[in-house]
Amino acid sequence: MKVILCCLATAGLLCAQSNSLDFLNHNRPVLDAHNCYPYDGQWSDRIDRALKTGYPVSIEQDIAWAVDPATGKGRPVVTHTPKTTGSEPALRDYFFERVRPIVEKALADNDRARWPLIVLHFDFKSLDPTLLRAVWDLLGEYRDWITTAPQTSDPHELAPFNAKPLLVITEDADIQEQIFFKDIPKGTPLRVFGSAHTAPIEAKSREERQRLAATLPPDRLLVEKPTNYRRWWNNPWDEVEEGGQTKAGDWTPASAARLRALVDRAHQLGYWIRFYTLDGFAPPDDRGWGRGYNFGSLKRAQARWQAALDAGVDFVATDQYEDLRAFMREHNYK
Repeated sequence: MKVILCCLATAGLLCAQSNSLDFLNHNRPVLDAHNCYPYDGQWSDRIDRALKTGYPVSIEQDIAWAVDPATGKGRPVVTHTPKTTGSEPALRDYFFERVRPIVEKALADNDRARWPLIVLHFDFKSLDPTLLRAVWDLLGEYRDWITTAPQTSDPHELAPFNAKPLLVITEDADIQEQIFFKDIPKGTPLRVFGSAHTAPIEAKSREERQRLAATLPPDRLLVEKPTNYRRWWNNPWDEVEEGGQTKAGDWTPASAARLRALVDRAHQLGYWIRFYTLDGFAPPDDRGWGRGYNFGSLKRAQARWQAALDAGVDFVATDQYEDLRAFMREHNYK
C-alpha cells in the first residue's frame, strides 16, 4: 500500500509539473525581448518593436526607484542603471498603460487558451524594499490583468495558475521572495513568480570559473526543486559555451548536447528555463545592444537560436526581436 501511495504521489507531482510547464505557450519556446526599454532617452521604440512581433512575447523591464521632479514622489521607473535622475519613464506609463489596449481586448475576447499573451520580466537594478513594495502595490492595481496562483501550505506544492493575459516573473534575490511571497497576507494570491537559485561556483580564477560553468553537471548547477513562487531558471550562455558569446566558436554537437542537458534538467524538476542573450550583428547594426552578448554575426546567432528552439528553451532572449521572430516563423516555432 505504501508503494502504491508513493507512486500515486510521484505521478501527481509529475502531472502538476507538466501542467505548470504547459501553461507557458503550451510548452513551446517564447521570444524574450531583452532590455526592452530606453537607454538615456534613446531606443524608446523597443516595447513597440517587441509587441509588433506577435504573441506570446516576453518583455524584460529593468526597474529602479526615482523621484518624480514634478511631484517629488518616488516611483518605479524603467532604467539601465540604478542611478536615476527622475527623467526615466515610469513603469506604469511605459509598460502597463502601453499594453492596456492589448490586455483589455484580450480580456474581452476571453481566448484563454492563448494566455498569457505577454510575460513581464522584472530585472531589479535596486533591491530596496521600498521599491519592491511599490512594485507589488502597482501590480495590485492591475490585478485583473495578471496571472496569479493561490497560496499553498507547502511551498513545494505548485498551485495551478489562474490565467490572465499577463504573467509576471522576476529573478532570484531572497529579498524579492520575502516581499513577493513570504510577507504577503494569508489568502492573497501570488502576483509575481521568481527564478531558481543557481548553485554557486567556487573557483580560484576567472578561467576556472568559466570552465566549470560550462562543464558542471546540470544537477550540480540546479539543485533545488521548484516552489509555488520559484517557477523558472535564468541562465547566462556561458553555461553552454565556455566564455559565453564573445568567445564562442563554431556551434558543435557537444555544445548542443550540453544545452539539451541543461534544458532537460530544468524541465525534469518542473522549471521553465531562460538563456540570455543571443545576439549576432555587425558593429554598424548595433542599436544600443553592446558587444557583451554578440556572437559576431547573424549566422552564428541563428545556429544558437535553432539549437535553443530544438532543445525546448522556454525563454530565448535576444535584442534582435524581429530577426528572432522571423526565424521562429520560418522554422515553424509560433
